[in-house]
Amino acid sequence: MIRLLFLLAGALFLALPLQAQFNERPVLNIENKDKKILNYGYYLGLNQYDFKFDYENNTDDILVNKSLGFTVGLIGELRLNEFLDVRIEPGLAYSARTLGFPGFTEERDAIREVKSTYINFPLLLKVSTRRLGNFKPFLIGGGSASLNLGSNETSLDDNASGTFRMKKMVYNYELGFGIDFYLEYFKFTPSIRGVFAITDELVRDNDPNSPWTGNISALRTRGIFINFTFE
Repeated sequence: MIRLLFLLAGALFLALPLQAQFNERPVLNIENKDKKILNYGYYLGLNQYDFKFDYENNTDDILVNKSLGFTVGLIGELRLNEFLDVRIEPGLAYSARTLGFPGFTEERDAIREVKSTYINFPLLLKVSTRRLGNFKPFLIGGGSASLNLGSNETSLDDNASGTFRMKKMVYNYELGFGIDFYLEYFKFTPSIRGVFAITDELVRDNDPNSPWTGNISALRTRGIFINFTFE
């Protein structure tokens, strides 16, 4: 996943000098696209969620086996000026993670599968450069709230019964970058973004000395998104 991110980032930024070298005065596509006060679109993408654990005492780390998930959502954009836009990007993200807890001999006790379906509500500020032909790089960042539909927060069962519980609401900050490509009929934007939870998500087991959650002081989601936007 990390190699894929670096390859995509390199491809995006190599495209800029190539544009200048082979076509110094390109024909501008959809020249008035960014002059609208309001813009709309949608995005599709991939995600990879992870967990960051903080521990009460130094012990063996809980292992996280990550997998690729998918993301889909809508975009609403308010133009402030040539360089600044405010965006809302409500979307749906599916992810699956497998936790391996140390100190157990039985797999049924050591392994917990965490499947999450997040409804995300980001509010973001997009900071762009001037348009360079049919390209425009940008940075993007802001805050978001996520509703985890697979949290099990209200379940009466805990890890003693095989159920890993998390809080339903998660609050995050997001940082990323990308490049707008102005094609003949629409704007296509690949981007990379990191998502970092700022709130503790763990619902602890009923037993305060639980071998699963007793040593965890905080659990926070972090993830990487690769989005492809169409506007």
